[in-house]
Amino acid sequence: MAGAVKHDYHLVNPSPWPLVGSVAAMIMMLGAVTWGHSGSDGILVGGAQPDTALFQLKGNWIFFFGFSLVLLTMAGWWKDVVDESVKSGENTKPVVRIGLRYGMVLFIASEVMFFVAWFWAFFGLALFPGAGDAVLLADGSQMLNADGLPAHLQNDARLHATGGVYPPAGVEPLSPWQLPLINTLVLLLSGTTVTWAHHALQVGDRSGFMQGLLITILLGAFFSFLQAYEYYEVFALNMFTFSGETYGGTFFMATGFHGFHVLVGTIFLLVCYFRGMAGHFTSERHFGFESAAWYWHFVDVVWLFLFACIYVMGNQGLW
Repeated sequence: MAGAVKHDYHLVNPSPWPLVGSVAAMIMMLGAVTWGHSGSDGILVGGAQPDTALFQLKGNWIFFFGFSLVLLTMAGWWKDVVDESVKSGENTKPVVRIGLRYGMVLFIASEVMFFVAWFWAFFGLALFPGAGDAVLLADGSQMLNADGLPAHLQNDARLHATGGVYPPAGVEPLSPWQLPLINTLVLLLSGTTVTWAHHALQVGDRSGFMQGLLITILLGAFFSFLQAYEYYEVFALNMFTFSGETYGGTFFMATGFHGFHVLVGTIFLLVCYFRGMAGHFTSERHFGFESAAWYWHFVDVVWLFLFACIYVMGNQGLW
């Protein structure tokens, strides 16, 4: 019969979000580039006046406008996905659910590669803070690099940035056995509570599901609070800085992006909590929560590597 469905997939309704999201991402990117080439007062690097900026606007305003549109796209698009799952659940055939799982696995794999970059930077500095042999001229004197410093073969810039030791001289690393250890215990505990919530949902224990999920959300928020306090302590005591230091740059990029992922994961679980209150999940159909639990376990594992490598081994100079 003409028009009969002959497969397990379904076509979604026309949506404005792909177009809105593309425009929002472009605006945010243009704002970030303009903002990055401007000083703190909005004047472009090189002396150009603010009226030469994009659309007569400072880059920070353009960036935050684009970012707001991105957040609107995320909220609207995911709301449509939730509505489709709840109101048209019969369309989500097993093959579609398998595709959703593959998609989440690939997303987490891409996040793993993202953190590999920061670990790569850290290990490059921690394991090889020095450089190769000195570059000698014909008269036997050592050649100078572009900054007027003695030049070396291989990793010359790294040698001058670290002083040949790691952590670099003048840097006061955080003790891993204070706030970092507490945060590790907090995340490990949150991993057990989200597993409790998952198991409770699978056996039909809605009360246990809601309790375990709420405790996980509170632990995630507590982790973010402790990390914010840790950063405050670093800056207040002038232990190291973000810019101008290889140590501070790698530390804040690795731990800061992990902290951002904890925040995203907490929001993810919070949305699942409200969906649980609305009765969206059953013991057979709850992939929205399951994907959040996978993401949370990923966040836990990354933190364990951060704690062991950057806080314990790297910060104590055990290399």
